[in-house]
Amino acid sequence: MESKMLQGRINSIETFGAVDGPGVRYIVFMQGCRMRCQYCHNPETWGETSEGSYLETPQETFDKAWRYHNYWKNGGGITVSGGEALLQMDYVTELFRLCKEKGVHTVLDTAGQPFSEDQLVLPKFDRLMKLTDLFILDLKEMNREKHKKLTGWVNDTILDLAVYLAVQRKKMWIRHVLVPGITTDEEDLKKLRAFLDHLRVICPDCIERVEVLPYHTMGIVKYEKLGIPYPLEGVQPPTAEQVRRAEEILKN
Repeated sequence: MESKMLQGRINSIETFGAVDGPGVRYIVFMQGCRMRCQYCHNPETWGETSEGSYLETPQETFDKAWRYHNYWKNGGGITVSGGEALLQMDYVTELFRLCKEKGVHTVLDTAGQPFSEDQLVLPKFDRLMKLTDLFILDLKEMNREKHKKLTGWVNDTILDLAVYLAVQRKKMWIRHVLVPGITTDEEDLKKLRAFLDHLRVICPDCIERVEVLPYHTMGIVKYEKLGIPYPLEGVQPPTAEQVRRAEEILKN
């Protein structure tokens, strides 16, 4: 589909991102997400539209991003995040196609929930996958029922996506948000580590990085502005010891 015929709905952009992929990144935050993660700090991206969101063609997005390409040394480039970027797969695929024409490094930051191996959907994902240099995958919780309570969805498709990417030998950064009393259970962390080790058996060098991200409360003001009850009221960020122990299990 030509980029002039296709539009994506964007929530916001960040011109000089430093943590969502290697080097300096131009980050496109897409609008829309089916998950309702209790610790989400971007609830304004959940709906199909929001105040300030806008439609844009892939070419328009690329042209705006390209103005910053002189800063994309040391592996920098364009990252598409969310919301959930896989809900607007056609747009992201065309944007990444334009990136590859210019040799731009591409990163897709996804929670994986929309992934499907259905034969009507998988070829579309494969086209996007071939244009993506790095996947940042958020693995929130290994226990299926705990995951559903935490996000509103079970984790089947998310784990399927991780395995599929490993089989296809795609580079990944794995992230786990550490929420005291919710995602700090050591048995669940050990199950996540076992799953990561399984991915390494499939593809020994696919997982380039594992990140433990401490839960924070900076998103509360957004819930108040949107009139949404904050589900983790009273939950404090993890202690240094909780972070150290999670990193010991997942990274060492």
